[in-house]
Amino acid sequence: MRVLATTEDDRRVIAERWATQDALVAVLFCAAWCDTCTEFRAPLERIAATHPDVVFVWLDIEDDSDVCGDVDVENFPTLAIFRGASLLHFGISLPQEGTVARLVEQFAEHAVPMAAPPAAVMQVASQLRELRPRP
Repeated sequence: MRVLATTEDDRRVIAERWATQDALVAVLFCAAWCDTCTEFRAPLERIAATHPDVVFVWLDIEDDSDVCGDVDVENFPTLAIFRGASLLHFGISLPQEGTVARLVEQFAEHAVPMAAPPAAVMQVASQLRELRPRP
């Protein structure tokens, strides 16, 4: 699987894949102007290709502001990992292929939901689960 975005073609795929209760979804919050994010896109695509059971979503905090809402992103890239409706991880991630791959694998195997997930991040999950192609 490739990294998905909020394009028309990807909207249905995101909603369908996330509809499965046990789906693992990794959302990367980035910005088009961020060189680090741009450089990390290719390694993220490789991670996604080796983890076809995980849904990877690329969100631009400005271009996708309708989905990102009030999420507080202090630095890029910031990664949120969900299993179904539960947030397992939210934080700044080193833009290193091996580090992010291990983090995703760790949460795929031993996932405990966050005790107090940020409301704004949970709202992003709701927005992504309900994505539909625009009329």
